[in-house]
Amino acid sequence: MKCHICGSKMNSKITDLPFKVTETTIVIIKSLPVYQCGGCGEYILDDPVMERVEQILERVNTEAELEIIKYAA
Repeated sequence: MKCHICGSKMNSKITDLPFKVTETTIVIIKSLPVYQCGGCGEYILDDPVMERVEQILERVNTEAELEIIKYAA
């Protein structure tokens, strides 16, 4: 797979990513499977992974400023 930004190779990787859910709430999802560009660092998520992330983010306590959740498929 090639990066849509710079054309370099995308590599499969497990990483932690932050998601801003509201103006005051950030969620960090740990151990998230992504494809990351070896050139520019851009990342993409497969559709099933993104669907799972959306499900996780829908259940977040938006009263918390920071929540850390481990990804589980």
